[in-house]
Amino acid sequence: MPMIATTIISSTRVKPRCAIRHLYRRRGGTWPARVHNPPMFLSECVIRHGLPDSEPMEQPRFAPEREREFITRGWWRDDTLPRWLARHARERPDSQAVAFPGGALTWKTLQERVLKAAQGLKTRGVGHGDVVAVQLPNVPEFIVAYLAIARLRAVMCTLHMPYRGAEIEAILGHSGARLFLDSAAAVTELEDADPLTPDHPEPDPADPCLLLYTSGTTASPRGVPHPYRTVLSNARLSANEHRLTAADRILSPAPFSHLYGLYSLHCAWAVGACTLLLPAFKPDDLALLIERQKPTALWTAPAHVAACRAAGLFGRHDWSSLKLAIVSGSIAPAALIREFADAVPQCAVTQLWGMTELQAGLYTRPGDPLEWSAGSAGRPSPGAEVRLSAEGEIQVRGPLLFAGYFNNPDEDQTAFTPEGWFRSGDLGEMRAGGNIAITGRIKDIINRGGVKFNPVEVERLLDSHPKIMQSAIVPMPDPVLGEKACAFITLRGEAPAPSLQELCDYLLHKNIAKNKLPERLVVIPEMPLTPTRKIIKGRLRLPQS
Repeated sequence: MPMIATTIISSTRVKPRCAIRHLYRRRGGTWPARVHNPPMFLSECVIRHGLPDSEPMEQPRFAPEREREFITRGWWRDDTLPRWLARHARERPDSQAVAFPGGALTWKTLQERVLKAAQGLKTRGVGHGDVVAVQLPNVPEFIVAYLAIARLRAVMCTLHMPYRGAEIEAILGHSGARLFLDSAAAVTELEDADPLTPDHPEPDPADPCLLLYTSGTTASPRGVPHPYRTVLSNARLSANEHRLTAADRILSPAPFSHLYGLYSLHCAWAVGACTLLLPAFKPDDLALLIERQKPTALWTAPAHVAACRAAGLFGRHDWSSLKLAIVSGSIAPAALIREFADAVPQCAVTQLWGMTELQAGLYTRPGDPLEWSAGSAGRPSPGAEVRLSAEGEIQVRGPLLFAGYFNNPDEDQTAFTPEGWFRSGDLGEMRAGGNIAITGRIKDIINRGGVKFNPVEVERLLDSHPKIMQSAIVPMPDPVLGEKACAFITLRGEAPAPSLQELCDYLLHKNIAKNKLPERLVVIPEMPLTPTRKIIKGRLRLPQS
């Protein structure tokens, strides 16, 4: 393993410790992901210098005939983030680009900060194809960092906020990141520079702009590279479907470290809308922000809606500014969508299905019947081809889809069919109007005595039980039948725990077949969740009998 030189750069200026870290290129060994040296002054920057032979990130390539098709049909254009930012700074310089607790940035001010941060990155050796890792909440500095990285033709790699130690180390190592930004102060320090000169080369639409790691509910994370073409064309085409304009104010409690949260930014930037920031989700904070900042569009998750409902926030706060709500991140119970729509009658409540590999694949549209949104994830986004395999798996191809995993050809072999269809691993069913309902995951299927069933239907009914906040059904080994169903639940408020018999009677009353009934019940204080609020079933452990 190469020797790593650590330089401590101190300043007498009073501001928080900077956290800009150059990373050496991985060649075995480990690097402590979080180094906290005693500060010599109130400002301190820990810099880890990378090896001089660091090479730009290479991404999997699209088939040339597919590229020509996507360009000819107008799905792929010359979209890049720097071009979008420059256009909005020119056409609406004094309009709000970002609003956050305590302030706002106009498009002109945002561009000025981005160009300074880009120069700061350039000074620290970041260039074309370099990966810059970012671990920040939904704060202005995240947006500045993302756009500055893009201006240098570099690649942003996000790390979810809960990640620590080994999780960070694995992603930094696999991505080969040159720089790690894990505080707002780090970005502020980057901005202490002259603006990047206009003659600096701009990115090409085919350049990679993102390297995202799947949240991994069942397996270790995988690196997903996206060029501007995939994510920005999908956002540009979909913003029109969502009926967004420059007059909108878009709020996403979903973290920007995930592509669903980034999708809210991409859609806002596609039309020049203002982005409202909520650094971390808390039900009361979300309701207050909606009441005070008056967003018109909300990117949210079923868990967010359920938490606000449980806290009684729909009746205590003014949600009347909302015209569009997109619910995504996990399967939403139909009853939850209906209750949300009843609570915000002026708002079009829609559902969306997406993945790190393809951003927004399916969604219902404003103007659709409520039952379409309550009972399905919608129809394909413009240009997307979606089919159901013989087993019911949702498979996708088209201009929104990534070309392959980063440095992981083995995963590519199993992820794609020979015809180029991406195997999502999600199960679906066709519904009215060409909509597709998500019915579960292939890996969640329970095989009880040779009879296989999908537990999603049972989970949806359990989630509607008055005592239950969330439920998850997982297989447990059985010496006779092979597998049986075990139900993990969390309780709603101070509700007493139901018995297994009570839940089985409830399910039988809802016409669930006996072979699908849970045969063990485990009550836990909280569900293990990904940063996007999906239940991580692999972390649910059966207690010893």
